Amino acid sequence: MRAIQIEQFGDPAQVLRVVDIEEPPPPGPHEVLVSVEVSPLNKHDLLVVRGVLTQPSLPHIPGAEGVARVLATGPEVDGLQVGDLVVLPLYAGAWRERLVVAAEGLFALPAGDIEQYSMLGSNPPTAGLMLSECTPLQPGDWVVQNAANSGVGRSLIALAKLRGLKTINLARDDATFAELTEVGADVVHGDDPDAVGDVRAVIGDARVALAVDSVGGPVVARLLELLSDGGWLVSYSWARDEPMWVDTSTLVGKHLTVRGFFVGDFDYRDKVVPVIREAAPLVADGSLVVPVAGVYPLEHIQDAVQHLLRGGKILLKVAG
Repeated sequence: MRAIQIEQFGDPAQVLRVVDIEEPPPPGPHEVLVSVEVSPLNKHDLLVVRGVLTQPSLPHIPGAEGVARVLATGPEVDGLQVGDLVVLPLYAGAWRERLVVAAEGLFALPAGDIEQYSMLGSNPPTAGLMLSECTPLQPGDWVVQNAANSGVGRSLIALAKLRGLKTINLARDDATFAELTEVGADVVHGDDPDAVGDVRAVIGDARVALAVDSVGGPVVARLLELLSDGGWLVSYSWARDEPMWVDTSTLVGKHLTVRGFFVGDFDYRDKVVPVIREAAPLVADGSLVVPVAGVYPLEHIQDAVQHLLRGGKILLKVAG
């Protein structure tokens, strides 16, 4: 069967290869054999390929997330049947046609868009756990984020709305403003110098308890200005190759807390899976939709990488 594999870390254009590998063994107790249908190509995947975030044993099959079809179940597997569509466990190595995974944490997805379901494994848990694991939030609290049009950004809007939270959403592309409002964003504004004053004119002195950053650089200062006393700034990614700008007087004067965030640090069964279950109905009913810029077969992995670097959400169609 086919898989995408690396034998050394480096430039994805040089090290990513489509190879033939052995078929997986039959599933054992508490395991299932699945056919990987669709897997997103994320910037996180490229960081792994480059050996920046982590260096798994080589050769390595990347693919942090995806959606798969159950082909066979091993002994002592309950609640899953052949043909069920499931979200793959995070970091299972999704860029291969078939693999065996533990059944624990898997559940049959309702009828819905398979491409949208393929993005359930990473973005919604990242958003949902930032909302629950950093600082206590109460219904009616405000959360501000930049890069609001991203997959995590849209997930945060949907999950915050479900949980009774309000969102301030800064985005660079004003063409997305109406769409973000339609899917539940409470306030949408350009990520520009007028954002702080304009947003405060709308929300008054309402408490902004959490700020979520995935851009870095000087624009983080806007998030700090919007945070209320005792607020938290959480960063899960970066788009700029420069340090985050955090003004010390603001940090100290407002008693702010700053932390980095990685969804892979959380227990998959007890923390990640519940958020996937929470988000699945939102995907099924169209409340959570992430626009897809391109879908590529495995053999066109280099074209997919180049498209990702230009921008947009890219998916790999894995099953032959």
